[in-house]
Amino acid sequence: MAKKSMIEREKKRQALVDKYATKRAALKEIANNEDLPMEERFKARLKLAKLPRNSSATRLHNRCQLTGRPHAYYRKLKVSRIMLRELGSKGEIPGMVKSSW
Repeated sequence: MAKKSMIEREKKRQALVDKYATKRAALKEIANNEDLPMEERFKARLKLAKLPRNSSATRLHNRCQLTGRPHAYYRKLKVSRIMLRELGSKGEIPGMVKSSW
């Protein structure tokens, strides 16, 4: 189980990403548009730099929904490998059968 503080920090980052997503996208569109004058693009880059650092989507880290584990994460199921195995053994994941040979 991950530390509660790390899980809460990740939730806080997700909230910031959601809050600033449209503003960040608009500023990036202006900054990357080569048809606009250089000064206007530079101002957009400065405004982009003034946004909170944690509002960038690249700062997010995938974590298991059940345990908060940051490694060995399956995107499709949103759980870690350990929880995937436990849930599969209990029969709680449809179509998943523990292999034996």
